[in-house]
Amino acid sequence: MSTAEVTAAMSGLDLMRWVQTQRTADIPSIGRLLGMRFDEVEHGRIVISLDTRPDFANPLGTVHGGIAATLLDSAMGCAVHTTLPAGVSYTTLELKVNYIRAARTDERTLTAEGTVIHTGRRTATAEGKVLDEEGKLIAHATTTCLIIGSTA
Repeated sequence: MSTAEVTAAMSGLDLMRWVQTQRTADIPSIGRLLGMRFDEVEHGRIVISLDTRPDFANPLGTVHGGIAATLLDSAMGCAVHTTLPAGVSYTTLELKVNYIRAARTDERTLTAEGTVIHTGRRTATAEGKVLDEEGKLIAHATTTCLIIGSTA
């Protein structure tokens, strides 16, 4: 049985727990590209972190807003996924990000937390925030996801 067949049979929560425990260095993904770590996985909630680096810089020399947006999209989307049964997936319909302050590129840890607000049969909503290692708010967001497959 292939990895895809095994993971397709898992609930969203089990799949996210599996991702948390796997060596993702060999799996091509946005998480591997950015060095994301799944720190906490529970039903309706995910915490993901990464360490900033100079490659994340915008022209001003701070972390590009797309890094925070990607962290938020990943944390909120994966939080939604934890609420879904096996064979059901999601995709982001809308992402609204509010940037609060710049983050530094010198190997500082950014931590994103995504929390589900509502999961219905066709859509789900979640909220998220990114904090720096001093606990300062970098950005916060909301998302709406389309549920793909049957939840009935």
